[in-house]
Amino acid sequence: MKALLYKEFKLAMHPICYVFIAMFPLLILIPSYPLAIGFIYVLTCYPILFLGANKGQQSNDLLYSTLLPVRKKDIVLARIMTVAIMQFAFMAIMCALYPLCRLIEQSISEAATPGLGVDAFVSILAIAIVGYAIADLIFFPIYYKRGKAIVSSTLFMILGFVIYLGIFTIALPFIPGCQGYTDVLSGNIGIQFAILAGALVFYVLIHIAVYKISSKRLEKVDF
Repeated sequence: MKALLYKEFKLAMHPICYVFIAMFPLLILIPSYPLAIGFIYVLTCYPILFLGANKGQQSNDLLYSTLLPVRKKDIVLARIMTVAIMQFAFMAIMCALYPLCRLIEQSISEAATPGLGVDAFVSILAIAIVGYAIADLIFFPIYYKRGKAIVSSTLFMILGFVIYLGIFTIALPFIPGCQGYTDVLSGNIGIQFAILAGALVFYVLIHIAVYKISSKRLEKVDF
């Protein structure tokens, strides 16, 4: 597995992915920028990683990987782990920038972040983690069904993530009976961390399912 991960980061991962992961978290420093929206940009690394701009699909990276003396399910696991590392690296940078974001928001009294604001940052992380789990549940099984469906898997993944994010960060607070939803997510920090812990458990369970479904589908692909 160590060798496969080394291949992912040295051969499959295009340098622009590192740029995206390092630069897009800076959006959190823009006053009044909706914090939850920033998490979508890590998903734009997926087609770059899988297509690879003359690396991934265009140079038959999946076929090359299956010809290596490794199990197909290990190929799937390595790619899932690569994506997970990308996601959590992105969130780690946002967390590192959060104190500066809070200072900027407090220094601009008229700034009002749409939807969930800086006080709900831990809850926003939880929402993003669940969203990433849903995105991967959509993306990986579709892609590994044939090993070529990068366009359809990316479109459905981003659409699913946007719909989910829109419901939980924009629409839900305006639904009758759910007005207290924003207050709960922005409230006690202990509650926020409990929500985050639940999101992490959900993420792990979903990715176990993603791994099993995707590896079974890759086993049936005839290159």
